[in-house]
Amino acid sequence: MVTAGLIHWILNMLNITVHIRDVCVFLAPVFSGLTSISTFLLTRELWNQGAGLLAACFIAIVPGYISRSVAGSFDNEGIAIFALQFTYYLWVKSVKTGSVFWTICCCLSYFYMVSAWGGYVFIINLIPLHVFVLLLMQRYSRRVYIAYSTFYIVGLILSMQIPFVGFQPIRTSEHMAAAGVFALLQAYAFLQYMRDRLTKQEFQTLFFLGVSLAAGVVFLSVIYLTYTGYIAPWSGRFYSLWDTGYAKIHIPIIASVSEHQPTTWVSFFFDLHILVCTFPAGLWFCIKNINDERVFVALYAISAVYFAGVMVRLMLTLTPVVCMLSAIAFSNVFEHYLGDDMKRENPPVEDSSDEDDKRNPGNLYDKAGKVRKHISEQEKTEEGLGPNIKSIVTMLMLMLLMMFAVHCTWVTSNAYSSPSVVLASYNHDGTRNILDDFREAYYWLRQNTDELDNNTWNNSHIALVGKAMSSNETAAYEIMRSLDVDYVLIIFGGVIGYSGDDINKFLWMVRIAEGEHPKDIRESDYFTPQGEFRVDKAGSPTLLNCLMYKMSYYRFGEMQLDFRTPPGFDRTRNAEIGNKDIKFKHLEEAFTSEHWLVRIYKVKHLDNRETLDHKPRLTNILPKQKYLSKKTAKRKRGYIKNKLILKKGKRPNRKTV
Repeated sequence: MVTAGLIHWILNMLNITVHIRDVCVFLAPVFSGLTSISTFLLTRELWNQGAGLLAACFIAIVPGYISRSVAGSFDNEGIAIFALQFTYYLWVKSVKTGSVFWTICCCLSYFYMVSAWGGYVFIINLIPLHVFVLLLMQRYSRRVYIAYSTFYIVGLILSMQIPFVGFQPIRTSEHMAAAGVFALLQAYAFLQYMRDRLTKQEFQTLFFLGVSLAAGVVFLSVIYLTYTGYIAPWSGRFYSLWDTGYAKIHIPIIASVSEHQPTTWVSFFFDLHILVCTFPAGLWFCIKNINDERVFVALYAISAVYFAGVMVRLMLTLTPVVCMLSAIAFSNVFEHYLGDDMKRENPPVEDSSDEDDKRNPGNLYDKAGKVRKHISEQEKTEEGLGPNIKSIVTMLMLMLLMMFAVHCTWVTSNAYSSPSVVLASYNHDGTRNILDDFREAYYWLRQNTDELDNNTWNNSHIALVGKAMSSNETAAYEIMRSLDVDYVLIIFGGVIGYSGDDINKFLWMVRIAEGEHPKDIRESDYFTPQGEFRVDKAGSPTLLNCLMYKMSYYRFGEMQLDFRTPPGFDRTRNAEIGNKDIKFKHLEEAFTSEHWLVRIYKVKHLDNRETLDHKPRLTNILPKQKYLSKKTAKRKRGYIKNKLILKKGKRPNRKTV
């Protein structure tokens, strides 16, 4: 938002009248162009200019990055990948030159990355890993010392200026690797300084003891500070990167996000296509011709592959390095088969004394009995196959690139170009249908309801909402009254076959609610005795009577979609629903969109008789909430710190509360 606002302000200062909406819409495509430039610069530093041009072309059209850089994608990843690539380019430049100027530029780019995306943790762990591996490979130099020492100190100070980050760089475990490598580098540099002042035997002893002592002190210090609570332990999201089953068991709210699921092979091919196959070849070329900066790209590639396999969302960080290494592979092939044959051996020098051979070129042997060096007809034929082989290989490479371009165009136009608020479907004849249910529902909300906050501010609150959806109507009604709910909105795809509806996501609501309310909600209650999650008659009674099920299938049992299926047939789950006689006591249907994709229910208010039955005989009242029944207040007694004792028969007013 700051970037978009700054661009809008600069353009208006230059008398270029642009609406802020247009700036937001085209922000991601503009920064994707800058990402291509930074990828070119980085690949050029790693290999050569030809590979850099190919890498820029790849990342400009690859679906793995297009998904976050299309017009209208106003998200932080759109600018974060540019900041990531540009920071890596400046870091490689700093290591190659040892210049403080390039390192300060790297720190400024890192500062922008920290302000843009929480994925900056990837940078602050990869760069220290690069320095640590260089030390292990005995590639220490003054350039590395200057680059990392300056980057760590200046980058640390700049990152702490971001309010969201604050003191995290010195208080969280995710940043301790950078601090440990910084301390280790200082010890290593000191030992290198002492190298010229000691004998070889003394230096080897001191070096071994010094490095071991420094590493041990750093390791034990981190453990002690973590144990005493000064350094916060790894967050659950960070744990889930190392243990794929951790989040599902301990933090289901993280595992419930579709972007946090493990990546399938189909996703790799869908987002990267042929680059999946050429990427290892480029990595091999870098390892075969290793230097300081190629050590960095190798570590970048290996770590990005692992993290992308753990989490779909991190495919975004893998895509740039795949484009770079694939460009190196293609560049090597083109240089070998299209470049001038500079390595051709010079023709042999004829022996001037061998007059007989000159007069008789058909002889196979010279006077000394050695094989003649004249080119025979067969050798001439074999040499003539060279251009043909080069042409075949070149055509094959060009065909691969053409297929890649076609795939990228198709994926971009069909999967990543449609706005998420509008859905499209295709008939058998190829015609397209636009499903505008979301905008239709949002417009109804705008016209018929007050301003909504949709508050989900912590895990406990989200778990309470999940408990309401997982409970029967009576229990859910008490929760909704305590949360001051007026309307409930759900997504239902049973009519059109939309798989991303709330029934398919319902088990995650149950798991999140079970984490906070294990006595009331159990995931096993929503499965059949055979362990199946079914919505038909064989489904679990707890599922068939919960609020989410009833809101999704209300009046659906009367609906027959076509002559081949019975009434109440769910196209998404390919089953006839098991509970068709659904009635509500505390809710009423307020709105259902054209294709039943969005359904909104209004929570009924208590009538006068029910109000008298719920007289305010309360001993505890939550601040800023409506009057609670005695049962509800008793349930929340553990959460109330300030108790208000009311006189018998005296009705509390808002000011008293």
